[in-house]
Amino acid sequence: MRRTLTMAVAAAALLLPAGPLPVAEAGGAAQTAAGRWSAREAQAFWTAERMASAAPLPPAEPEPPAAVPAGTPSTPAADATPTSIPTPSPSPSPTPTPALTPTPTPTPTPTPTPILTPAPVVRPAAAGPGVGQDFDGVPVVGRMFVVKGAGAYFCTASVVASPGRNLVLSAAHCLLGADTQQVAFVPRYTRANPRPYGMFPVLRDAAGHSRIWIDPRYRSQGADRAAALDVAFAQVGPDADGSRVQDVVGANRLVTGSGYAHPQVTLIGYPASAARPRLCVNRTTKFTSKDARIPGSFLRIDCTGYPGGTSGGPFLVRFDGRTGTGDVVGVIGGWKTGGDTADTSYSSYFGTAIRKLYEKAAAAAKAG
Repeated sequence: MRRTLTMAVAAAALLLPAGPLPVAEAGGAAQTAAGRWSAREAQAFWTAERMASAAPLPPAEPEPPAAVPAGTPSTPAADATPTSIPTPSPSPSPTPTPALTPTPTPTPTPTPTPILTPAPVVRPAAAGPGVGQDFDGVPVVGRMFVVKGAGAYFCTASVVASPGRNLVLSAAHCLLGADTQQVAFVPRYTRANPRPYGMFPVLRDAAGHSRIWIDPRYRSQGADRAAALDVAFAQVGPDADGSRVQDVVGANRLVTGSGYAHPQVTLIGYPASAARPRLCVNRTTKFTSKDARIPGSFLRIDCTGYPGGTSGGPFLVRFDGRTGTGDVVGVIGGWKTGGDTADTSYSSYFGTAIRKLYEKAAAAAKAG
């Protein structure tokens, strides 16, 4: 469903009243690739109109196989012990919202990063488990916009706590490819209020490549064979005022090795045709693929209305409705890049491989 729907949406976008999919101006991508790609440049490129007409990403193709270390297994082993990534500069934990307090698990209670800009979180009216509802969003989750080829696209992404206070998390299939350019993260995007907390550009290295960390096995083997590794981290630069993203909107805490079954998970994503993000609460179960072409075990959740565009959306446990933050144990992706229907979503398991990828990204992003 993720693959076929994203292609259909991309094609339909060509017929939108606003015109065709946005195309980078002649020379625009080449000119900025060698430059800084600052927040001001990102805002000038990603206008409200361009963001509104962006489409979900089409399927990603594998990159050259040379990136895979010899002898590396295709599917990572699961962890036995939950591991929480420490949150820098912790503040006292707020009192959890009663309706959102799950059954206790072995993972410690998070200590959310303080949000410097007041951001009340308004949730939709209570719905039954597995019923998705559009809402006004939370500051730590937003749209990740990218240019690939001649089109403008988006996925969902979220801020994850890190020492550099500048790391966002999404699905690997959203950010894969050498042609991924003009990448920018927009917290709490809605069509009515497209930049409530500004825009944070994904930084580039000296060669002009976006600073994105994806397991090399995913890069070479692709979305099916390496579905268990469909996770990406990206370093974002400061906004136009010079503020780091975690200082502006706060962050979720990454938790690895916590198992597949969680009694209460909050799922947030940006559906293709919706003007606002979508929220759903339900339990997760373990799903083991029987398709030899897509090996591995994944988190599975039944939540209605999560088509293309929601890829990269976080699976949150111990979600605090007052701060809009929680512990992230997955992102929409993995099996069939997130699922073959809009009402059931999947995530790669956050085990040792994902923890090592985070540690590599966090260290590099802190260093610059």
